[in-house]
Amino acid sequence: MSSVAEVQPATTDLPSGDPVPSAGAAPPSKPKPLPLRELLAAAPSNVDAFLAHLQRALSTPSGIDTVLLFLCYSSRLTSALLELATGPVIKSRANALLALAASLPPRTTLVFTSKAFPSPSAALLLALSKRLKTFSGLLSETRTFLRLWGLLGMYFWGKGLVLRLRAARAAAQSSDPEKRATAPRLDTLETTLAVSQLVACVVFQALENGAFLAQKSVLAWQPASIGAAYRWSARFWGAFVGLKLGELFLESRRRAAVPARQRMGDKTVAVFEREEQEWAAEWRKMVGRNMAWFPLTIHWSLEQGLFSELAVGAIASVPGVIQIRDLWRRTAE
Repeated sequence: MSSVAEVQPATTDLPSGDPVPSAGAAPPSKPKPLPLRELLAAAPSNVDAFLAHLQRALSTPSGIDTVLLFLCYSSRLTSALLELATGPVIKSRANALLALAASLPPRTTLVFTSKAFPSPSAALLLALSKRLKTFSGLLSETRTFLRLWGLLGMYFWGKGLVLRLRAARAAAQSSDPEKRATAPRLDTLETTLAVSQLVACVVFQALENGAFLAQKSVLAWQPASIGAAYRWSARFWGAFVGLKLGELFLESRRRAAVPARQRMGDKTVAVFEREEQEWAAEWRKMVGRNMAWFPLTIHWSLEQGLFSELAVGAIASVPGVIQIRDLWRRTAE
């Protein structure tokens, strides 16, 4: 892609993560059993290494948002699964109580205790499901709060885009033949995609910021206006995701149109093949993440939605897992 596409940094809502080089397959090793004493002795150092790794992962705003994203939707998915698992137990107990009530004489008074419904195990799972759902909502609100400053980053994104376009046009119109020859090519389609993505993100962020601040009584919006702003912000987010998918498929198509020998240049075969594998792996991850977000943006843009809590948690966990794996690899020592 040209420099117009390269100017776009990751937006606040969708941290893209840096490309991760694919490592070669490690030779198989035979695990050696460790005595329990050695395992216990190594536990403190393992915990220390994990906490140090976690601290590195949380050392940037993008890393914090990635961890929050993963925890938000994994807890939401777990909550929905627990609620689904307790459904048959609760239904069975309710049917049993209804059958008991039907078999009793008329005017019989039924007194239910806390032990009668639901069962202790079902009650425990339901309580855990409720707490995880509350935790997920808290994390989602935290991510929204952290995005309040997203417009600042988008300003510099737009500024960089404008400067690059102006520099490319100035070089193309220069009287110096050498500058005209080396000027980056301005592609109308790529420029349109870049500008459209920027506009979609700015409108999304402005609407979400306004709705969030109004929800916290900072702005005097009516509840109906808050809901409409959230839905329209999701629609513009969906527009950005759709444009991003279009950019990715355009990049893949144009890359495939260039002969491999031309892309290889003066690189060695090993270096060229490694770079091709890394590019393909990163491209697939970007497509997978955006393909997962796109139906969710439609779900959140509708008043009644499209999916259940289980489906939302499962679909949103896809980009969460992809991003947390990339983050963990990037921050490894």
